[in-house]
Amino acid sequence: MALEAVVLAAGEGKRMHSRLAKVLHPLAGKPLLGHVLDVADSLNPRHVHVVVGEHGDEVKAHFQGRSGISWVSQTPRLGTGHAVAQALPAIADDATVLVLLGDAPLIDKETLGACVRHAASGIALVTAKQPCPEGFGRVLRVDGKVVGIVEEKDASAEQRAITEINAGLLAAPKPLLAELLANVSPANAQGEYYLTDVIALAAERGCDIESFPVPDPDLALGVNDRAQLARLERYCQRQQAEALMAAGVTLMDPARLDIRGKVTAGLDCTIDVNVIFEGEVVLGDNVTIGPGCVIRDAKIGDDVEIRAMTSIDGATLGAGCRVGPYARLRPGTELAADVHIGNFVETKKAQIGAGAKANHLAYLGDATVGGESNIGAGAITCNYDGVEKHRTEIGTGVFVGTNATLVAPLTIEDDAYVGAGSTITKTVGREDLAIGRGRQRNVQGWTPPAKRSPK
Repeated sequence: MALEAVVLAAGEGKRMHSRLAKVLHPLAGKPLLGHVLDVADSLNPRHVHVVVGEHGDEVKAHFQGRSGISWVSQTPRLGTGHAVAQALPAIADDATVLVLLGDAPLIDKETLGACVRHAASGIALVTAKQPCPEGFGRVLRVDGKVVGIVEEKDASAEQRAITEINAGLLAAPKPLLAELLANVSPANAQGEYYLTDVIALAAERGCDIESFPVPDPDLALGVNDRAQLARLERYCQRQQAEALMAAGVTLMDPARLDIRGKVTAGLDCTIDVNVIFEGEVVLGDNVTIGPGCVIRDAKIGDDVEIRAMTSIDGATLGAGCRVGPYARLRPGTELAADVHIGNFVETKKAQIGAGAKANHLAYLGDATVGGESNIGAGAITCNYDGVEKHRTEIGTGVFVGTNATLVAPLTIEDDAYVGAGSTITKTVGREDLAIGRGRQRNVQGWTPPAKRSPK
């Protein structure tokens, strides 16, 4: 049978106390719903149907660039069973239906795959053993067989003592699921149509019901408030830190690393505390990253040293570069091998050649710097005229002195020199020395204001 997934994402998220739809709150740099859609896609479904409610337009807008989603509106919201029923008319009769929760982002592909395979002949549900099951529906069994699920608000004291909980995820053939949902009643404490009631109805009819426990109870957890979101964030970060260490990365403190995207690392990398990775980051071999760095969408070559408190965004660093501390590499920065970018240096759309150096307090924007050039402290490229950006082209072996102002568009040819304190507006030829300073004038007999007689 073909697979079709239904993702329930219509919850208001009142306990989040937020204007943002609950399923759009980020976990490890990705919206909760994004995690669920990714795991659904990994099972190669024919269609994915996402049920949305009050924040539907906001959720749709966020995922508008993602193909393969069929949006379903649930108005009014009458419970999880009602939500699934809204999606069923668009699902083919020959399909296996997999129901997922948009706020339960950690469920693993293997458990869901087992559910889907079993659902070809019956109903499969995901369960977990929770030592503190408060807030979850409990799985009811008779002689070891699943016979129903009771929501906590409807459970007796004896039932609340059960530690096997329902994860809210199930799979079933579409005809069977439709038939069971048609018989669900809202006769419960919340006056809603519970999806979980289909389990008891199926048991009464003698249907084959199988439960599939998750390998780790945390995988079954959902998000209802910010404390739960924080708990899942720590779980995600721990898993990613352990994966890096298993691949040969040294983490000075695994609990003080945040990965909000994807990190790939080579051999013998060392990452200090409070480093944040965002987007897609690739580290070569023997990369060292100091404390407090933020690195986003970057490719870092072998033997690179990134010193403390450096920000790298959308940049490529060649082998042997040394960057920081307190440097900022902005999008479009490309460093060739063995480039040195020092403290309080900022680059943007800058291509810097092998062996070049900008060790202190410089700005290189919309610039090309040739190999082995030296950019002095306080030197800047003036790339913006108030309307357009212009480029500065600096050749190889160029020496730019301290506090030089390079007004683009500008070309400085190979092996040229720019004197300290100069403002350069015209082309500097090969091996020329350019000096653009105001003439110094010393005033003799000048009286400082503090020594002047009052009027």
